[in-house]
Order: sequence, then C-alpha cells, then structure tokens
Amino acid sequence: MLIPTDEQIRALHERHAPTQEAFDRVFTHCRVVCAIAEQLLDQVPANVNVDLVRAGCLLHDIGVYRLIDDSGRIDHARYVSHGVLGHELLAEEGFPEFLCRFCSHHTGVGVTADDVRTQGLPIPVADYLAQTPEEELVMYADKFHSKTEPPVFRSVEGYSAKVRRLGADKEVRFKGLVERYGEPDLEALSRVFGHRIL
Repeated sequence: MLIPTDEQIRALHERHAPTQEAFDRVFTHCRVVCAIAEQLLDQVPANVNVDLVRAGCLLHDIGVYRLIDDSGRIDHARYVSHGVLGHELLAEEGFPEFLCRFCSHHTGVGVTADDVRTQGLPIPVADYLAQTPEEELVMYADKFHSKTEPPVFRSVEGYSAKVRRLGADKEVRFKGLVERYGEPDLEALSRVFGHRIL
C-alpha cells in the first residue's frame, strides 16, 4: 500500500489551490482534522492504519478547490459535491481508490442514495458511507472543525444541533460515533490553532 507523505500531499494542495487564501483555508482545515483524529486514535481498533488515517485527513477536502473561483468565492450551492470532486481529482492524479474514497465518503455522517434523491443533491445517486475504520475516523474527526470565515471548532453539542436538521437518524448516527470514539480535546486544539469553539 503506497501512502503519500505529508510533503507530497501539501504539494498537491498547492498545485490545485486557485489562490493562497484557498490553500491556507483548506489545508489548515485538513491539518486540524488530522490533529483531531490523532487525539482519537486510542479509541480505534489496533489494526487501524495510522498512516492511512493521516493521509485521509490531509486529502479529504481537496475537492473544495474545484468550487472556488479566481476571486476566492466558494460555490455554496454545490458545496456538497466537494467530496465527489475530490475523488475525481485524486483519481485523475493517479491515486488508488482507497485514497480517493476519503474525499467522497466523509460528508456529514454519511450520505445515502436515498439522501441524494430526496434532497436533490448535485452528485451521482449512490451511497457515500464510510466502510473502513480509517474512513469512519476521518469522517468523524471532520465534524469537529469548520472552514467558515473565521474557522471554528464544533463541540459535540454544536454538531448535534447542526446534524439534527438533516434528520433524527443522522443525529443518532453521530451520537453512536461519539460513543465509539469519544470526544476530542477541543480546548487544547483551540489553543494551538487559535480557532474558537462553538
């Protein structure tokens, strides 16, 4: 299994970011998600590939660059497609499917084909659900940080309130992940990265 290094992933971000601001926002978010996942590693099965989790965290949002125009504006109407766009970007770069999936399978607490149909999401109808422990950990860690301007950390309560609007089943799924992996120490991460906690 060939997993890219942090330096190779950073170079990929730099190559695809349309602006320095876009790079700073997306790559910093990916680094934060990686730091969150690293805090949670004590709760994962011993056979989880830590290097794969790290690469997945650093790659998961690379598709956001395809939604940012030259002036730095994000196409929010199509934002949910950033995972599929990232999957396509990595595939075009020659990355194997097991890495591409970190992009397309991290959105929310999982997107089902039924979600795509009933919500009219601008992505191909399919299930986008984490299937491996590594995919699930990246997806879960991502829930605790947002690339908003300014970026913020989301507490368990904050994300629960957000996901509740998408359906009771989504909130139940998130709470199951909290029970399985625990809560990250957002206070410590807030001090390191300087982002407040909601």
